[in-house]
Amino acid sequence: MRHSIARHTLEGVPDARVSTHPFTTADGLALNLTRFQRGESDDVVLLMHGLTASSDLFIMPEHYNLATYLLDHGFPDVWTVDFRMSNRYPYNTEPGDSSIDDIVHYDHPAMLAELRRHVGQRRIHVVAHCLGSASFAMGLVAGTVTGVTSMVAQSVGLVVKVPSWSRVKLELTPALLEHVLGMPAIDPRMGASARFTRSWALSKLVSLGHPECDNSACHLVSLMWGAGWPALYSHANLEPRTHERIADLLGPTGLHYYRHIRKMVRAGHAVKYAPGDRRHAALPEDYLANAASISTSILFMTGQNNHVFGDSNVLCHQTLSHDAPGRHELAVLPGYGYVDPIIGKRAHVDVFPLILDFFQRRAV
Repeated sequence: MRHSIARHTLEGVPDARVSTHPFTTADGLALNLTRFQRGESDDVVLLMHGLTASSDLFIMPEHYNLATYLLDHGFPDVWTVDFRMSNRYPYNTEPGDSSIDDIVHYDHPAMLAELRRHVGQRRIHVVAHCLGSASFAMGLVAGTVTGVTSMVAQSVGLVVKVPSWSRVKLELTPALLEHVLGMPAIDPRMGASARFTRSWALSKLVSLGHPECDNSACHLVSLMWGAGWPALYSHANLEPRTHERIADLLGPTGLHYYRHIRKMVRAGHAVKYAPGDRRHAALPEDYLANAASISTSILFMTGQNNHVFGDSNVLCHQTLSHDAPGRHELAVLPGYGYVDPIIGKRAHVDVFPLILDFFQRRAV
């Protein structure tokens, strides 16, 4: 039975003036910011998703979501962004050789220019998840992102470390899916494919290794990301309706981004995907090398049971704190994993107050 929550609904943020603000990147993609406003403020918060997700992560109606929490607690001007990794667009699954460098170079500068057009020089605070977080931190190093007061880097930043099983998948899966199975993209909804098709068969095969629930989309996102049963969250941390609509929240992707992640995992940290790509000549080849130059204060946040990026943020905090003592902070969340710090049913009790406190101490 279909769950009752409409895809891309805005019903999770009541009593706010909602406006949309499209913008275009220099390489020709149409993207969008959404503003949720209850009043004027010297401080603006921007919420940023990761790969295959969207702004929906922050406005879910089935639990007390982050956008509403911030509006209720002294930040009356909250924005969400859908950049090229958003499942609201077809860009993820189009053929090509897209990389995280494209986001650093094109998406984030255009996004901030549009945001600044409306908010001027007010303080900007950012919560970024997954590869939204990694790319934004890369932008801080590269100088394509400037003038940001503070950032919460959720799950991963500039250090990129994954479980051993994930390393195996990153090495083998792109070529296996593309060249052996003829599948250029992977989608959590493949379990709904026509019977006996390749996508249907892959879903059935993956589900054999995931007896923890009967939701094939849940099993497939564990294949796509991380290592665990399930890999991305604890079932106990989710509302049942969230688990039912996980394919709405975490959508399809092509395999090109995996290749950039694989290169980062091999290096242990964020690096440029194609050093010879003239489009990105101004970007650093090694993003971690100049990380000490980041003046934005960052809260590195991660679930204690993060089975996607492990202790990447712990190590990143250690690395950056060595060169800039006291500038950055670390929060390790007991009982949480990779994405449930954002979409968990008790995140408003266990996680959001930490984000709020961090922003309040920098809103001066």
